[in-house]
This record gives sequence, C-alpha cells and structure tokens, in this order.
Amino acid sequence: MAVGLTQGVNSRSPGAQDAASLRQVFQSITAESCPRFYNFHMHTVCSDGKLQPEQLMEQAIAIGLAGLAITDHHATQAYHRAQRWLADYHHRLVESDAAPGGSANPLPCLWAGMEVTAELLTDEVHILCYAFDTAHPDVQVYQQSQSVQGEARRAERVVAAVHAAGGLVVLAHPSRYKRSPYDLIPAAADLGFDGIETYYAYNNPSPWQPSPRQTEDAKQLGDRLGLLHTCGTDTHGLTLLQRL
Repeated sequence: MAVGLTQGVNSRSPGAQDAASLRQVFQSITAESCPRFYNFHMHTVCSDGKLQPEQLMEQAIAIGLAGLAITDHHATQAYHRAQRWLADYHHRLVESDAAPGGSANPLPCLWAGMEVTAELLTDEVHILCYAFDTAHPDVQVYQQSQSVQGEARRAERVVAAVHAAGGLVVLAHPSRYKRSPYDLIPAAADLGFDGIETYYAYNNPSPWQPSPRQTEDAKQLGDRLGLLHTCGTDTHGLTLLQRL
C-alpha cells in the first residue's frame, strides 16, 4: 500500500497495493539514494524507535525524501498514523494555498512497511515487507507487535503471506547475521524474495553512507540472482539520517 500526495493537486491513492511502483523505484536505487532521496528502513515509537510517526514524516518532508517506508517490528500502526498525517498535511496546504500553481517538489510517497523476524537456513534473520495490504488476513499474524513462533516464523511462510497480500519481500542487512551473505542471499532468492537491502551502513558512520565491502558483495550477488536492491538508514533514534 502506498500513499502519494503532491502539493497543489488532488491526492492520489493507487489502491490497496502499489508494489509495481515501488518495484520501479527499487530498480533505480543506487549508493547515493539514501538518506536524502529514499529511505526504506526506519523505526518509530510503535516498535523500538524514538520518533513519533508524525515527527518522522515532518523530517521526511524537511529532508526532501521522494519516497519512504516505516518498517517497525511486527507493527504497522506507525504507517497508518503517518498516512493520516500526510493526508492532513496535504489538506492544510491546499486550504492555505501554500503551493499556488503546484510545486516542483511533490510530497513523499509513503508505502506500507514492516520488519519481521524469521528463520532462514536455521539462522534468525529480519525480513522487510513492503507495499502490502495491511488488512489482508495472511499478514495479520505478523502485525501483533511481537515475533511469531512455529511454522509462521519460517522465511518461506513470511514470503508467501506478504506476496498473497500484494507486497514485496526484502532480506534486511544481509551481512549482519551469523551465516554468510553468500549462503543467505541465494537461499532467499530460492524462496522467492524480491530483493536485498544492499545499501546499508553497518558501522553507523557519520555522515551516513553504505559500507563499501558489504555493499559490493550484496550488489554482485543480487545482480547475479536477479534481485532488487534497496536502501535504508535503519534509524532507531531521533534523526532519519543516522541509525542511532
């Protein structure tokens, strides 16, 4: 699910799912995309972050993000709060004539997102889920604000559920696990993952920038396996430009 709103024009609601447009964005992602153009990994107080969803959206607009997703752990409340805030923000702009004649800089496109803990090759991994219908019955088990157990914890079950809900599935920070990305990424591809979080800062540098070696490893593997590449700061703090 996505919400895209543009100053000076009517709001656009592309329907229950908008994975097609997000897939196109992922196909364009480079090392320079994050954190000032796109950010697809962020947390709020609705899981283990410090920002209110409304504060996050204020920062996203101030930074000038073109698109984003909030990926709280096993929760989508922040997405719905951000969605309402963005619609209200657009309404206030229209009411105040803040953008006469339109603006060259549209408001950001907000996609549904969530981070799910799962098992892949017996290793605990995190799966980023995007552009899915949050009301679909298959994904309800993953929106209970806690990790799931049993069969639902298997990576292939998460993939099947999110795909059934019209979304995309991405392996988060593939070099942060016990198993090598050279094992995990091919296994993810075999299970039908759509992409990997290629551009990620593993040592929390300031300013934020993707880790060169891990990025190159993920990029080569992903290209070979036909996977999409994504990016995100994985922010848990008070700024979208850093992880912590």
